[in-house]
Amino acid sequence: MAFLDSFGGLAIALFGASLAVGLSCVGSAKGTGIAGEAASGVVSEDPSKFGKSMILQVLPGTQGLYGLVIWFLVASKVGILGGNLALDMSIASGWQMFFACLPMALGGFLSAIAQGRVAASGIGILAKKPDDWSKGILFCVMVEFYAILSLLVSFLMINGIII
Repeated sequence: MAFLDSFGGLAIALFGASLAVGLSCVGSAKGTGIAGEAASGVVSEDPSKFGKSMILQVLPGTQGLYGLVIWFLVASKVGILGGNLALDMSIASGWQMFFACLPMALGGFLSAIAQGRVAASGIGILAKKPDDWSKGILFCVMVEFYAILSLLVSFLMINGIII
């Protein structure tokens, strides 16, 4: 029980940060994979569409970066990056940090997959009407908005926690 008293809050906080980056990266990998599959078919038929396909494929990868931002924010707040580790962090503060990471973890995971599907559809637009491919980007931006909201909520919640 002494271990839990000493390191429990820190462990819970780091688990939340790990979920934020891990789930966001898994969602981004899935989303970019979905878009990449669609892009491969288009590029095999017309290699000149590679650049535009790549832009659409990359978009679902941003959620992984947002999750990494949240991980760095938590790591900085608990002292991992500064060498002043918060070993005495309370369990309550650890849970606050954990729950502050959840919007990015869940929002990043789900929006990256959804954005991958939208990007694949945008690649379909590129295949049929190359002049209208930017409409696919606009559809992707609509999904990106919710990833940004998740990032913002987690960011604000983490900054509001007093350790």
